[in-house]
Amino acid sequence: MHSREYKPIFIIGALVLFSILVIAVVSAFWPRYEERFFELGLLGKDKKAEGYYPNDNSTLKVGSPVPWYIYVHNHMGSVQKVSVRVKLLNSTMEVPNDRKHEPSPFAFFVEFPLSLSVDETLFVPFSWSISEAVSQNGSIIIKRLMVNNQTVEVNVPAFSDHSFRMVFELWVYDQSSREYNFGWESEKEFYSVSLYMWFRVILPTD
Repeated sequence: MHSREYKPIFIIGALVLFSILVIAVVSAFWPRYEERFFELGLLGKDKKAEGYYPNDNSTLKVGSPVPWYIYVHNHMGSVQKVSVRVKLLNSTMEVPNDRKHEPSPFAFFVEFPLSLSVDETLFVPFSWSISEAVSQNGSIIIKRLMVNNQTVEVNVPAFSDHSFRMVFELWVYDQSSREYNFGWESEKEFYSVSLYMWFRVILPTD
């Protein structure tokens, strides 16, 4: 009687073991799909997702230092050349549309060409401040920025809300066209990524 009681258990155990072996063999030879992608992020002064503005106040004065880091990660499975293009926009200017793969139509004022090895992550310093801004007909115009100790011309006005956006777009080098595109192809799908940060500007009163 004892041998009959243990037979079903033995058979079930053997079937489970056989199933595990079959799954292991199939998994070893089955083609694996691994998603290919880039990551684009923005970090504050301590390379954390915080502390973006002085005293956590996004209303800036002329000369207020804003130390950021652009975060880029390559998970494409091969060496990649990319460029992070930075644009200054007001609240009415068109921002990038990642779903439609359309960059903002406005010119970038600085770009960071990068070469990324497989699974490499780079933290690109982006320290900036407003070096010159003026008030004109109810608008505030940012005329110049200081970016990584270099002066750049921007001349972007903001109207009654005095709000601006710092926009970051990831452009990827395409070997076949030998051009940078706003996005990349992975498994016959096309992807784009961008981000932006809001801030306001106040000028000293006379």
